[in-house]
Amino acid sequence: MNFFSKLIQGITGASSQELPADAILIDVRSPGEFASGYIDGAISLPLGNIAQTISAAVPDKSAAIIVYCRSGARSGSAKSILTGLGYQHVINGGSVGGLALKLQKPVRRA
Repeated sequence: MNFFSKLIQGITGASSQELPADAILIDVRSPGEFASGYIDGAISLPLGNIAQTISAAVPDKSAAIIVYCRSGARSGSAKSILTGLGYQHVINGGSVGGLALKLQKPVRRA
C-alpha cells in the first residue's frame, strides 16, 4: 500500500480490502443521518440496535457485507459486533462520502 492509499484510509476510515460488487451495504448511522444522504441501495441499521436487527436483514452469515457511517468509527464498531455474531465477510467501508466515491454509487436523500 502506498503513502496516498494509507492517507485516504486514515481520512475515510475505509478498509484497504477489495470491495465485492455484490456486497450488502449497511449504513450504521442514525435514521436522521441516513435520511440526509445514504449510498444508493444501502440498508439502514443503526449501530445501537444492529445486533438485534441484522439477522432479519441479512440471514446469511456468509454474505459479503460493507458497513459505513460518517467517519468510519461507528462502522468499525459495527464490524466488530457482526464478526462477533458470526458474520464471516464484513468490511469497514469507512465514510459515506468516501465509500460512495470508491463504489462509484450516488448518494440519495430520503
